[in-house]
Order: sequence, then C-alpha cells, then structure tokens
Amino acid sequence: MIKVDVQQGSPEWFTARAGIPTSSCFDKIVTSNGGPSKQAKSYLYELAGERIVSAKTDTYQSYAMQRGGELQAEAKAFFEIVMDVEVQEVGLCYFDEKKRFACSPDGLLPDAGLEIKCPLIHTHVGYLLDGKFPTAYFEQVQGSMLVTAFNHWFFMSYYPGLPPLILDVPRDWPFTFALNVALDEFCEELDKVTEKLRCLA
Repeated sequence: MIKVDVQQGSPEWFTARAGIPTSSCFDKIVTSNGGPSKQAKSYLYELAGERIVSAKTDTYQSYAMQRGGELQAEAKAFFEIVMDVEVQEVGLCYFDEKKRFACSPDGLLPDAGLEIKCPLIHTHVGYLLDGKFPTAYFEQVQGSMLVTAFNHWFFMSYYPGLPPLILDVPRDWPFTFALNVALDEFCEELDKVTEKLRCLA
C-alpha cells in the first residue's frame, strides 16, 4: 500500500485519482458475485479519456453527497469516541508502486479501515432496522481491503440524533481474489485503449 497525503476533495486529490479505477467504482468492473459488470466498458472509456485530458471528469455531487461530506468529520469524531480509537486521515491509497488502482478510505486504523456514510434519514433508518452491511457498498469496502491488504473494515452509517450503525466487515477472500484478477485485466485493457487514443490525438 502506497499512501498519498492529500486532502480528499482537493484538486490534488482529483489529479491523483484521474485515469485509474478506485474502490468507490469497483462495482462498475465486477458485480458482488465476482462476475463482469455491464458498466465496465463505459467506465474503461471514461478513465482512458481522463488519462488523455489529465483531469478527473466525474466530480458531480448530489445534495445527499454534499451533506454526507459535511457531516463526515462529526461522524468520524463520534466513531473515535464510541470505539475508543484514533482514526488516521489519508487522502488516497494505491495498491502498490505501480499505482494502477486505489481507494480513498474515510480513515485508517492500525489493522483496519473505515468507511463512513451519512445518508438521508430514511436510508439510515432502513440500515438500522436491517442491521446488516448494505450490499450497495460491498464492492467498495471489499475493494478497499484488497488495496490496503487489511482483513477487516469498519462500516458506519451516521445520522445526528439517531443511533449509529457500526459493523466490522470481514474480508471476503474469494471475492477479493476475483476482483484482483478482474482489476489486472481491466488495467491492461485500459493501457491499450489509452495508447490507441494517444495515437489518434
């Protein structure tokens, strides 16, 4: 794991992420059962284009995303108190020195990572009543474990005034193995497509 100490959401952070697959989009490469995603080709083309223009293109933030970002510091402080731990902030983590794919954890612990979600109230209540890890974040969290080499990851859903949902998610070894293979193949194809675009430029 190669850490990059940049502020998440900063221009430097977007530059570091441009043109490479990151865990928040690993579901565009593989499905939760390890099969190919129907979004893989469009994601491949998006990243190849970013490599040519040297910029991150997907910077849109919905109201829910913006609100979640504003609450994240409060949620992290709450997690530290409840769990009696200190969370290390990090901008970006590459899998290795090749920097072919990465993740942006909401925090790192000595032997685990942290993913914080601050959803709208109806979504958070649904998570609380369900009481289990939301499948929508399966690829992201498992992918973050692959990138960082950790074997478990904390997931927290937070809404002010309501109980939090804090789960310790174990690594799914068969899935992360399949994801690693898929990422290698995806990155090889991404290099080929990028080279073709450069020849056309």
